[in-house]
Amino acid sequence: MMKHAWDSYRQYGWGHNELKPIAKKGHSTNIFGKLDRSRSVTLSLIHSHCSRISHFSVLLFNLYVGLVIPSSPGLKFPSTFFLQVFKLKAVQLAEKLLPAFNTPTGIPWAMVNLKSDRVACTGSSILAEFGTLHMEFVHLTYLTGNPVYYQKVMHIRKLLAKMDRPNGLYPNYLNPRTGRWGQHHTSVGGLGDSFYEYLLKAWLMSDKTDTEARKTYDDAVEAIERHLVRKSNGGLTFIGEWKNGHLERKMGHLACFAGGMFALGADGSPDDKAGHYLQLGAEIAHTCHESYDRTVLKLGPEAFKFDSGLEAVAVRQNEKYYILRPEVIETYWYMWRFTHDPKYRQWGWEAAQAIDKYCRVSGGFSGVKDVYSSNPTYDDVQQSFFLLSCLRAASSSSRSWLAGWREASVTWLSEALCWPEAAVLDL
Repeated sequence: MMKHAWDSYRQYGWGHNELKPIAKKGHSTNIFGKLDRSRSVTLSLIHSHCSRISHFSVLLFNLYVGLVIPSSPGLKFPSTFFLQVFKLKAVQLAEKLLPAFNTPTGIPWAMVNLKSDRVACTGSSILAEFGTLHMEFVHLTYLTGNPVYYQKVMHIRKLLAKMDRPNGLYPNYLNPRTGRWGQHHTSVGGLGDSFYEYLLKAWLMSDKTDTEARKTYDDAVEAIERHLVRKSNGGLTFIGEWKNGHLERKMGHLACFAGGMFALGADGSPDDKAGHYLQLGAEIAHTCHESYDRTVLKLGPEAFKFDSGLEAVAVRQNEKYYILRPEVIETYWYMWRFTHDPKYRQWGWEAAQAIDKYCRVSGGFSGVKDVYSSNPTYDDVQQSFFLLSCLRAASSSSRSWLAGWREASVTWLSEALCWPEAAVLDL
């Protein structure tokens, strides 16, 4: 699956953000990932001989300044050389992003033009965007010794800590001019997801010394559990969305990543609640599996309801699609790693088989518009996050998942690097 997806992208879509696998051509104007969670974005800064990019405006959220250093035993690259290449490109990119932070509050604007350095100074910024930069920027300060990156993102964290939060929840929108929350909409799925995920991972990356990040995460999870986590009449645990003082009993596919997050954060949780959060992660994994199992294609919808007698089922047509999202399979992966319960491997393998059966086309993999239809139509988009997020997690369901992933990633990374002066940055 990985080889088919990558070979198709390389053949038909190279230099573009995504691939149209049925039309067999590139989709969009650049190779930057889209604003979906999504928790996984690929950025290629390509040397002049393989670049088709002239100038562009990009969402700040899409440009994580993370480094993937070729360190796998299967990758036969001179890692010292590549470390310097990646470091140089990361610094160049970070410098291009810094103008976005020039706001009255220090909260960055969402969009910056990498050629003109102009920013779009309108509207509110999104929690999952400005709240997700600290891990990469802190690491970049560590690599370069330049404190400016650390200072920019730590200012954001300190500002958020001082702000009043309705019911302890973080709304998804914040105005960079006024420092006020936008509409009171809180979600663990789209618009909010990676903020919580990266607080936890910042603590882990610091060798558990960043206690501020851990406390912020713990406080946020406590509020989420109190106000957003509910159990349906049928016994399914789900995470709803808070909108203007009302809980919407709907869970998005994006929110399914939280099962894995709760499991990952169980160790180190306050008040000896490790077992509790591991169980909560298992319950979320079960609910998200039900959202897959209750469809015809055995692939999950974009969002599913728990209301009016419906449980883990999409209602609206515009919520019945599946666009190769990884969150459910990622949670299976985490739950397998922490519990070694074979059912998670089985669930992941079933999802991988369904993707291969219903989403594979001659030119790659495509999303489908209705997971409840036995004859689904394709959306003709192979999403940018599909290879490194979805397929990596799915590979854990095979008997030799690590070896299979390593072998596939050798081909994928070596060709994506466009030897020798390209850098693929992926988070």
